[in-house]
Amino acid sequence: MFKCKTVWNKLAPLARASSTLCLQNARKSVLRHGRRLEMMQKAQMSSGPTGGGAENTLYFVLIGATCLGTGYYAYSTISGDKERYNERMLEIASRPKQGRQAAEAVEVIAEAPIVEPEVSAVTEPSVEEPTVSEPVVEEPVTEPTVEASSSEPVLESPELDAPEVKQSEEPIAPVVETGVIAEPASANVPIEPTATHSDVPEHAPYLLIGGGTAAFAAARSIRASDPGARVLIVTEESDLPYMRPPLSKDLWFSYDPKVTETLRFKQWNGKERSIYFQPPSFYISPADLAKVENGGVAVLTGRKVVHMDVRGNKIKLSDGAEISYDKCLIATGGVPRNLQVIERAGEEVKNRTTLFRKIEDFRSLEEITRAVKSITIIGGGFLGSELACAIGRRSADLDLEVIQLFPEKGNMGKVLPEYLSNWTTEKVRKEGVNVITNAVVKNVNYKNGKLEIKLKDGRQVTTDHIVAAVGLEPSVELAKSAGLEVDSDFGGYRVNAELQARSNIWVAGDAACFYDIKLGRRRVEHHDHAVVSGRLAGENMTGAHKPYWHQSMFWSDLGPDVGYEAIGIVDGSLPTVAVFAKATAKDTPKAATEQSGTGIRSESETEEVAGEVKAGAAAPPNQQEADYGKGVIFYLRDKVVVGIVLWNVFNRMPIARKIIKDGEEHSDLNEVAKLFNIHED
Repeated sequence: MFKCKTVWNKLAPLARASSTLCLQNARKSVLRHGRRLEMMQKAQMSSGPTGGGAENTLYFVLIGATCLGTGYYAYSTISGDKERYNERMLEIASRPKQGRQAAEAVEVIAEAPIVEPEVSAVTEPSVEEPTVSEPVVEEPVTEPTVEASSSEPVLESPELDAPEVKQSEEPIAPVVETGVIAEPASANVPIEPTATHSDVPEHAPYLLIGGGTAAFAAARSIRASDPGARVLIVTEESDLPYMRPPLSKDLWFSYDPKVTETLRFKQWNGKERSIYFQPPSFYISPADLAKVENGGVAVLTGRKVVHMDVRGNKIKLSDGAEISYDKCLIATGGVPRNLQVIERAGEEVKNRTTLFRKIEDFRSLEEITRAVKSITIIGGGFLGSELACAIGRRSADLDLEVIQLFPEKGNMGKVLPEYLSNWTTEKVRKEGVNVITNAVVKNVNYKNGKLEIKLKDGRQVTTDHIVAAVGLEPSVELAKSAGLEVDSDFGGYRVNAELQARSNIWVAGDAACFYDIKLGRRRVEHHDHAVVSGRLAGENMTGAHKPYWHQSMFWSDLGPDVGYEAIGIVDGSLPTVAVFAKATAKDTPKAATEQSGTGIRSESETEEVAGEVKAGAAAPPNQQEADYGKGVIFYLRDKVVVGIVLWNVFNRMPIARKIIKDGEEHSDLNEVAKLFNIHED
């Protein structure tokens, strides 16, 4: 600074003299010629001593040199300040903590004026009361430390004096050129990574929300179409993807005392199978998703997606972690409904109520059946009737009272015609279940260690535990943040024919409300639909652009002897036409699985079967056996078959699917029943 000032003091008089000469020459020229100074005079200034050209040239040289000197001085001063600031921050970072006094001294930094660049939040290890010998980074709460990373912005603040503190003997790491402060290489305090979720990948090309059947089917389909695909499944449950039907069926008929641990069961055909789709070795670690060659499928368990940014293509988890994606599938399924009277009854009642849906629910309920003396199942649909039969068959060995109550006239009253519903109710009673029909729950109380269920007609049921099986509510919590449309009639996310909700978002399984080209808009809550819709969504995520036309089926078994398969709209309020025949030993769920080789009967389906089956003999008129051994029930809407139930008739579902797909009127459904060969021995 002093050197520049000295040079200026010496050159200023010359500059002023040169300026005076230029001004005098200009005035003389104007007076001499009586006109304004011509612009050509400027060229004369640099040509020689005439008109003071040499002095003018010197004037411009001096001015230019002064500007360059001033700029250089400003640049060197700012660079020096920045370097001294970084050195100062490193010095503070390497000092040992001297109790509360040192912490208060460093807090002065937070009170200084601060430039406001964006600063990423960095998690530092919490060290509340370290000893004097521990090297600790002293930082005020309001000024987070930035790790050494060229991509992180730097917190810039003016250099301030701090109290003298004994310098640590630890060597100081060099300052990164970008201005980011590097951590001491030999620091003894463990430094956590910037992201506190080390197992959560930052990006997933294919992101599947939900860990059920639809998500797994989609993952398998994506990998089949794109062998190098990297797929991430995010599930709220702590388990790997598994099938749900055995939770209310096969697992209850296992005699293995460790079935709740192994989750393996024997199918009706005697073959053993696990409830999980694949063993843990099939999946890769979520942290390695971006590293593993040829990609793979990773499952992030115990995490719930709480927010979805469809514009930014990213999601936020319940623990704060964020994951970006290229394409996303929502397969969140649903949650069991509960009765409002139970919700309002208080904690004592709710703690003794099971909403059956997950593996943990099966484990809990299985243990409860061994500990209590009475259990009541509320609900007469698929799940309620299956659980009633399964637990009822155990009741004699466990000395357990099993009660089932529902508002309909009989089991499956909303699905089956009344006569068949009544027959099913008697079948359930034979399994050891006390079935109470036309029962509407008014309130539930906990009194004297028992649950008292009061019905609207005055009846009262006393029990130890309640299982509420009254339906499923589709999980659509992400609709608000994602801006997705929820169907007001059926619930679930509305999707187009390709199961798309947005250009890069698909929905499959229970949460999808899709348009059926034959039956209109629908939402289906069955295993087969989850498999097929998940598989199709996976294909479309890889660019297949296929419409969803599949008519999914569902099945229910009331033990090994009675079971049925259904497709389309099976509504007990619709008119029906049924054709029955006498059942044989092979007309049971057990025999059906022995023939197909699988307990999940939809897995054995092929479209080709519909063209291979030959018509049998005509059904005799009005031949409906009192025991309803086996038969076909047609559900009609405007004289067109919209639903079919195959009662103890198995491996004929492709035929039923084709009938509904054709959508034709049939003058004689007895002729149609020939296709199912129900009168063959």
